[in-house]
Amino acid sequence: MRVSGGRQRRSVQVNAVAEVAPAAKIIIDNITDSKFTVIEIEGPKVPGLLQSISATLRDLGLEVKAVVEGEGATYHDTFFVQKTSGGKITDEEEVKTALEVLLRAKTAMRLIGNSRPQFSSAGGRGGADSTARMSTLMDTYMKNDVLSIQEGIVNHVEYTMARSRYKFDEFEAYQATSLSLRDRLIERWNDTQTFIKEKDPKRVYYLSMEFLMGRSLLNTLYNLDVHTPYTEALAELGYNLEAIAEKERDAALGNGGLGRLASCFLDSMATLNLPAWGYGIRYSYGMFRQSIINGFQHEQPDYWLNFGNPWEIERLIVQYPIKFYGHVSVANENGKQVFKWNAGEVVTAVAYDNPIPGFGTRNCINLRLWAAKPAKEFDLEAFNTGDYVTAILSKQRAETLSSVLYPDDRTYEGKELRLKQQHFFVSATIQDVVRRYVEGHPGDWNHFADKVAFQLNDTHPTIAVAELMRQLMDDHKLGWTKSMQICNSAGVAEGSGVALTRNWIDEAISNTCVRTRVGGGGSAPGRPSHGDALCAPSAASVVFAFTNHTVLPEALEKWPISLMEKLLPRHMQIIYDINYRFLTQVCGWVWSD
Repeated sequence: MRVSGGRQRRSVQVNAVAEVAPAAKIIIDNITDSKFTVIEIEGPKVPGLLQSISATLRDLGLEVKAVVEGEGATYHDTFFVQKTSGGKITDEEEVKTALEVLLRAKTAMRLIGNSRPQFSSAGGRGGADSTARMSTLMDTYMKNDVLSIQEGIVNHVEYTMARSRYKFDEFEAYQATSLSLRDRLIERWNDTQTFIKEKDPKRVYYLSMEFLMGRSLLNTLYNLDVHTPYTEALAELGYNLEAIAEKERDAALGNGGLGRLASCFLDSMATLNLPAWGYGIRYSYGMFRQSIINGFQHEQPDYWLNFGNPWEIERLIVQYPIKFYGHVSVANENGKQVFKWNAGEVVTAVAYDNPIPGFGTRNCINLRLWAAKPAKEFDLEAFNTGDYVTAILSKQRAETLSSVLYPDDRTYEGKELRLKQQHFFVSATIQDVVRRYVEGHPGDWNHFADKVAFQLNDTHPTIAVAELMRQLMDDHKLGWTKSMQICNSAGVAEGSGVALTRNWIDEAISNTCVRTRVGGGGSAPGRPSHGDALCAPSAASVVFAFTNHTVLPEALEKWPISLMEKLLPRHMQIIYDINYRFLTQVCGWVWSD
C-alpha cells in the first residue's frame, strides 16, 4: 500500500455506506480526521476510475488533498478531501449519490475495450509505487468522441501553439489537428514499443535512403478509424477537414518507386503487427519543387520544413558520433592487436521519430530519421579573431549531409557527398540498433542474429556490412571471426517473432521475417541462393537481407577506391580483408584436390 501526500492510512469509522454494483462500496467518514473528510472506495478495478473520481469530486466543489492507493486485483483507494472554501463535507448524501452513479456507469462501461495494456517489465524511477501510480493515471486511451477531439484541438491551439482559441487560420487548424492525432499515435507507439521490449522478438530494421510517405493527416485518420468524428469536430469549430488537409506539405523524403516501396513496407508491417522500425535521413529540402516557367521545367528547393513537421518527435537525447576521413592506427592491448580509427571529421546524428500506425490495429511502429548536426557547434576562437566564416564552417559542412536528397554526383564532390550521406545514416542506425540489443542482452553476442535483421533497400545502405564489422571489432572488442560470424549468421531463431493483436492479447508468431528477395547468388554452405528468402518458420536467421531493384550493372553504385580509402579508411581495411579471405576460400573450393 502506498500513501501520497504524506498521510498514513488509518482505521475508518463508517458514517455512511452505500452498496454500488457487485462487490463495490463507498465509505464516507467525517470523524476520523480532524481536517479532512475521508472517502474510501472499494470495488472492481475499472480503467480511468481514479481520474473520474477526482474529476467528480472537483465538480462537487471539493479539493482532493491526498490519495492512498490500495494494492491487489480490486480497486481500494482512500481520498482525503475538503471543500475548496475549507472545511469538511456537509452534504454527505449528495457526494455519496454522485459517486454511486459514477461507479455504476464506469463498471457498466468497462467492457468497451478502451483500456491500455499493463506491462510487467515497465518500471519508473520511483520503483513499483511510481509505476503503479503512472499506470493508474494513464490506464485508458484518449477518447475519440467529438467533444474530446475538439478539446484536444483547442488545447493545442492555446497551449502548444500559443494562439488564441477564438481565432486561428486553416494552417494553424491543420497543425493543431495533427498534434491531437499525434497524441493518440504516441499512446499506441509507447505501448507497442513496451510490448515488443517485454516480448523480445527478432526485429526488422528497414534501411532506406528514401521514404515517400505522402501526407500523413488523412492516412492517420483512416488508420485510427477516427475520420468521421474528426470531420464532425472540425465542422462544429467552423473548419472543413478537406480544406485543412490541403495545408499539409508532402514529406520530401523520397523520389519515386524506391521510396514509395519503403513507405508501403512500413505501412504493411505496422498493419501486420510485425516488430519493425524504419531508418532514413531527415532531408531539409528533399528532392526539388517543380515549377513551369514559359513552358520549361525549373527546379527549386523544396522547403517542406519551413513551418516544422507536427508529426515528428525530436529526440535530442538520441545522438551518435559519425566519423569521416583521418587514418587508422594499430595498437596492442593485453596482447591483442586492435585498430583505432582517428577520424579527421566528426559529425553528430540526431534522431527524429515518426510514428507509423497500422490499419485496424493498435500496433504503431517507428520511422527514425537522422539529421546531421556539428560535433562542435561554434568556433568561438575563430569568431573572436574576426574570422566569422570559419566560426560557422563546421556547422554548415555538417548540416550539408542531411540537406538534399540525391545531390548531383557528376562531380567528385557530389560523389563524395552521396557516400558520406550513406555512411552517415547507416552508421547512426547500426549504433542505435546495437545499443538497443546490448541493453537487452548485456555481454551476450550469441543471439544477435536471432534478434536483429537489417533489410537493405537497394545498394545505398550496403556499407552497413563493413560498418557492423567495424563497430563489433573496434567499439565492442570482438574478434574478426566472431564479428564475421554475426554478420554472416545462420542461427535458428527460437520463437523470435511476435505480433500485437487488436485487443493486445499477447500472442507470439514464431520466426517473423521480412518476405523479400535476397540479393546475391551461389549456393555456398550457410548462404541462401537467389530467391530463397521467403522465410519459412524453420528458416535460418540472417542479419542482412538485400532488396535488389535492378540487375543492370550501370544502375548499381560504384565508388572509386581512392575516394573510399580517403573517406572511410577503416572500412576499406575491412573490405580488403573480407575480399582476401573470400578469395582464399574460393581457391580452397576450386583446387581442394
